[in-house]
Amino acid sequence: MLKHLLLVAGALGLATMPLRAQTTNSGTDKFAQLGTELPTPNEYRTASGAPGHAYWQQRADYNIRVKLDDEKQAITGSEDITYTNLSPDVLTYLWVQLDQNILDKNSMTTATQIAQVQEKMSFQAMDYLMKSDFDGGFKIESVKMKGGKDLPHTINHTMMRIDLPTPLRPKQSVTFSVAWHYNINDQLKISERSGYEYFPEDKNYLYEIAQFYPRMAVYSDNQGWQQKQFLGQGEFTLPFGDYRVSITAPADHVVGATGVLVNPDQVLSAAQRKRLQQAKTATKPVLVVEQPEAVKAEGSRAKGTKTWTFAAENVRDFAWCSSRKFIWDALGVKQNGKDVMCMSYYPKEGNPLWGQYSTQVVAHTIKTYSKFTIPYEYPVAISVHGPVGGMEYPMICFNGGRPEKDGTYSAERKYGMISVIIHEVGHNFFPMIINSDERQWTWMDEGLNSFVQFLTEQEWQRDYPSRRGEPKNIVPYMSMDKSLQNPIMTNSESVLQLGNNAYGKPATALNVLRETVMGRQLFDYAFKEYARRWAYKHPEPADFFRTMEDASGVDLDWFWRGWFYGTDHTDLSIEGVKWYTVDSKNPEIENARKREMINAAPKTITQQRNLTDLQKTLVDDKPELKDFYNTYDPTATTDADRARYQKYIQTLSPEQQKRLNNGLQFYEVNLRNLGGLLMPVIVQMTYEDGKQELVNIPAEIWRKNNEVVTKVFITEKPVVAFSLDPYLQTADTDVSNNSFPRKLAPSRFELFQQQQQAVPNPMQMQSSAANPEKKANGTGTTGGTN
Repeated sequence: MLKHLLLVAGALGLATMPLRAQTTNSGTDKFAQLGTELPTPNEYRTASGAPGHAYWQQRADYNIRVKLDDEKQAITGSEDITYTNLSPDVLTYLWVQLDQNILDKNSMTTATQIAQVQEKMSFQAMDYLMKSDFDGGFKIESVKMKGGKDLPHTINHTMMRIDLPTPLRPKQSVTFSVAWHYNINDQLKISERSGYEYFPEDKNYLYEIAQFYPRMAVYSDNQGWQQKQFLGQGEFTLPFGDYRVSITAPADHVVGATGVLVNPDQVLSAAQRKRLQQAKTATKPVLVVEQPEAVKAEGSRAKGTKTWTFAAENVRDFAWCSSRKFIWDALGVKQNGKDVMCMSYYPKEGNPLWGQYSTQVVAHTIKTYSKFTIPYEYPVAISVHGPVGGMEYPMICFNGGRPEKDGTYSAERKYGMISVIIHEVGHNFFPMIINSDERQWTWMDEGLNSFVQFLTEQEWQRDYPSRRGEPKNIVPYMSMDKSLQNPIMTNSESVLQLGNNAYGKPATALNVLRETVMGRQLFDYAFKEYARRWAYKHPEPADFFRTMEDASGVDLDWFWRGWFYGTDHTDLSIEGVKWYTVDSKNPEIENARKREMINAAPKTITQQRNLTDLQKTLVDDKPELKDFYNTYDPTATTDADRARYQKYIQTLSPEQQKRLNNGLQFYEVNLRNLGGLLMPVIVQMTYEDGKQELVNIPAEIWRKNNEVVTKVFITEKPVVAFSLDPYLQTADTDVSNNSFPRKLAPSRFELFQQQQQAVPNPMQMQSSAANPEKKANGTGTTGGTN
C-alpha cells in the first residue's frame, strides 16, 4: 500500500511506533534477568561465572588390578582407592558408584523399564524385554581399610555407602580397598556403554570395557554428594585423580586403554615397539599391529596371559579394550608444544574405513577442539571400533561405523563414522576435562560437545553433511507439540527426547549465539574463557551462562530463558507492510505521479466491456450537455499551482528542502512473534533493481512488547519484497509467513512400491557395473588395510 507522508515545516510528520499494551510485566517478562533460576554467587562460584577464591574439589587416586576371562566373558578385579578430602567439611562416610549394577537382575532400571508387547517382535526387542535374565551386576567380595580391616558398607542399587571408622577431616586422606567380579554383557543383545562382540566366523571376542570398577562419587560445594541413582540415561559424575591400572588378558590379545603404556617391553614385540616409535614423528598413521598379524592372531588361542599396565594423571575415569582381532595404528601430533599419540584399534571388519580415516579424524579433532577451547594436554587420544556405537572416556572412546562385508559403504556410513569419532574424541574436552555433572545435566557435555563437533566437521570438509548444529535441522523438534518436549534445563533422567533436547537443541542454540546474536569474535572469546576457567574443575550451568555474558559484555538472560528454560519456538511473521513516500508539494512531480497512478489503476469488468459493447453515451449524442468538467484535467499543472509551490518553498530551510526532494521511501513493517521465542529479526530487502540489503536487528526490539512490533525502514530505492531470516539462522519453524508479499513454500510427497528390495550403496552399484562378471558369480571386493 503506497501512502504519502506529509512533511510540515519544523517537524517530520512520521510518528514513532505507537505505544501498545505490555503483554507481560516487569520481573516475569521474557527480558527479565535470571534471578531465582540461578544459584546465589559465593566464595566458591562467583557472579562472573569464574571459580571463587575458595573453590575446592575432592580427589580420588586409584591402583586397579583386573583380569579378563575370555572363556567366561567375565572380569575379576581389586583396587586401592586413596580419597583426599579437600573440602572444608568433615566426612563420616563416602559414596561409591556401582554403575555396573544397572545390569543387576534386580536393578532399579529393569524394575522401572516401560515397554509394550507388539503382535510382531524382533528377537532383539525380546532380548531388551528379557534383560533381567542376564546377571551383570557387581559382586562385591570385600571392602577393607588399608591394613585389612573390614569396612561397613551399604549397597543401595547403583550406590554404595562406606562408613568410615574415624571422620575424615579437611586435608586428610583415607585409603581403602574393594574386590569384585562381574559378567560382561553381549553388547549386541544388551546394548550398554560397555560389553563384548562375538565374531562367529573366527570364534573371537572383542571387548570394550568401562564402568568396570567401583568409582568414587563427587562431593561438591553446590550439592554435597552426588548420589543420584544411575538409571541409564544420565551419565557420570566423577572426581579427578591419578590411575595405575594393570590389565591381565590372554597373551595373544592387544590391549588399549586410558593413559600411557608403562611396560611396552613386556607386552609388545620388538617390531611393534619400533613402529610405535616411528609413529611419533610420522606424517601419516603407522601400523603398529598390521592386518596380517591380527588375522594370524585370530586363529590362535594362547594359553598364557600378559599383564598390560597403564598410567594416567589427572583424569576422571578409565576405560580399556582387548581383543586378538585388533589392528592398531598410530600418529604423533604436536599440540601446544606437547606430543599427543593419536591411535586407533579396530578389527579387519572395520577396513577400509577405519584404516583410512579413524586416526586422521582423531588428530583433526584434537587440533580443532584445542583451537576453540583449550590445548589438549593428555598424551594419548584413542578411537576403538567395536560393538559400542559411541561412548567416551578419558583418552579413549568406543565408536561404530562398519563397512559392508564386501568393503563398500554408503556416504551416510562414512560420514556417520567420521562424525561419531569426532564427537566421542571431542568428549575429552567436555566433560573429561571441563568436568560437568552428567548425571544432572546431559546438555552440558553432549550439547556443548555437539556444537564444537559441528565446527570440527565443517573444518574437515567444506559443506560437510552435519546432522546437528544448523538451525534448520532443529525445526522439526522445536515445532513439535510442547507435550513432547522438555526445557533443556531438565534433569537427564527426565528428558523425553535426549538426542534432540540434550544434543541438537543446545548445539543449535550455541550456533545461533555465535552466528546471529553475538558474532564469532565475541562468542569465541567467551567460549574459550569458559573452557579456560573450568578446565579440570566441576562447572554448573550458571557458571557457563555467567561466563558467556561476563567475557562478552552481552546480556544473554533473555536467550538462556527462552532456549534453555522454555519450550517456545521461533516463528516470526511479517503481518503487513505499508509504503510511504514524501509529498514533495511540487505540482509537476505530484501531478505526474497522480496521472501515473490513475493510468495504472485496473479497469473494472464493466468498464472493459463498455469499451466494446457501448458505442455511444448520451453526451456523445448531445454535446450541449458538456461543460467545464468534461474537459477538466485534475492532473494538469497550472500557473497558480506553481506559484503556490514557490511560496511554500521559501518558508523552508535548505535542509528541509533537501528532505522534501530526496525521494526517500518509508516502509512500516508489522512483525508478530507467533512462536513465543525471542530472536533477532533478520530482514532482507529486495529493491526493484534486483539488489538486496540485509539488516540484522537485535532481539531487544521485542523488549517493550514480546508479541507485536512495528519497524520503519527508510530506503533510497523502492523495495519490492521483504523477507525474514533468508539464510535460515534462527530455526524459524514456518517460513511461509516470512515474506511480504507472500511466497509459496513447496512441500513434496513420495510415491513408492508397496514392497521394496534393499538398495545397494553407490559403491556397490558402481563396482557391479564395472565388473558384471563378479555380480554374475556372486563375488565382491573385500576390505583391505590402509
